Amino acid sequence: MAAGHSGVGGLQKLFCAGAGDGLDHSMSAYEPEPDRVWDEYEWERFLQQQDHKTEKYMELLEKYLDHPQRDQIIAREMGWTQLLNEEEGDSWNDEVDAMLAEESNSVGNELDASDEPAEFVDGFEDHTLYRAAFALTVWIDQLFDDQAALQNEPAAVKLATHSALASAKLAAALSDDDVDEIGMTIAYLKRALKAITVSMEAGAQLLTEKLITPQQHSVLQQRLFEVRDGIITLMGQYRGEWLRRFGSL
Repeated sequence: MAAGHSGVGGLQKLFCAGAGDGLDHSMSAYEPEPDRVWDEYEWERFLQQQDHKTEKYMELLEKYLDHPQRDQIIAREMGWTQLLNEEEGDSWNDEVDAMLAEESNSVGNELDASDEPAEFVDGFEDHTLYRAAFALTVWIDQLFDDQAALQNEPAAVKLATHSALASAKLAAALSDDDVDEIGMTIAYLKRALKAITVSMEAGAQLLTEKLITPQQHSVLQQRLFEVRDGIITLMGQYRGEWLRRFGSL
């Protein structure tokens, strides 16, 4: 395979589509009891493992980006042995995407699907909480446009990246209508909450360093609290639904 930047597209698909983490559901490392619904803690442990795999892939891609044998090296390091004998370089991304998609479906295929209450099945784009999180990222983008110097400030970058991360986690949490995956939804919501908390800390730092005005911070804080409180409320609703269906957390 020739060196180049074809792998970057595959990485972006892996990171962004799975920025909800739900696209790399390999079961090899963590397998609880079969035929049993996972709770939020099992999903958290599982998603942490997927974080490590994503981080490893990103590190390998950065390290070997211009290496003539980049794809073979990455496949070997990631344990993707089925790709090592691939001769057509153009099919690398297609093979990676197909492999990730297959792994993504491996968990869902093992769980029994059933109907979800109406309040849990709306598309995530139409959910009030997701729209609030997305509006937050738009507001931050506008702030960066108005104050271009913020793009070089670590606290501002942290604010932008973690707000976007929260939005992605919410999309993952709200996009699944399988009642048996309530535990996964709660795990995603907890990750979104963590990202928003980091964003709040970054916003406070921007104010302390006088990089934004008190008025700007007041608007930012209001938007952050709206998302944070919405996540906490939704987590409570899903935990209540879990208790109603399964009896214990």
